[in-house]
Amino acid sequence: MNSSRFLVALRCRGWTRSGGTAASSTSAQSTQPVVAARLPYRVKVSAGKRYAWCACGHSKKQPFCDGAHKSKAPSIPPLRFTPDKDRTVMLCACKQTKGPPYCDGSHFKVIFQDVMKSIKGVFK
Repeated sequence: MNSSRFLVALRCRGWTRSGGTAASSTSAQSTQPVVAARLPYRVKVSAGKRYAWCACGHSKKQPFCDGAHKSKAPSIPPLRFTPDKDRTVMLCACKQTKGPPYCDGSHFKVIFQDVMKSIKGVFK
């Protein structure tokens, strides 16, 4: 297999940091979160400020909620959190983390699954 053909296949499948064909292509209500991006967001948070992390993946203001879940995924509300000190954190964008809203590395599994789908697609 030609390596440039492999890279084209990855691009065609939407494998980018900004993510998600899944978030923009769903019109029906979803009961499972969609992947907003393949890599986590590095965000500066302030102590005592209240944040709403998007748990559904439909928000256009990732990684924070913009209310899109109300129509696209009403069963998946945002996770509200208040940091105890000013710091920079990695917030999950793949929505698969076991410790929301913080990234736990679950995006590697999402990326691996995308690569495997792309490889299988090249050989069809």
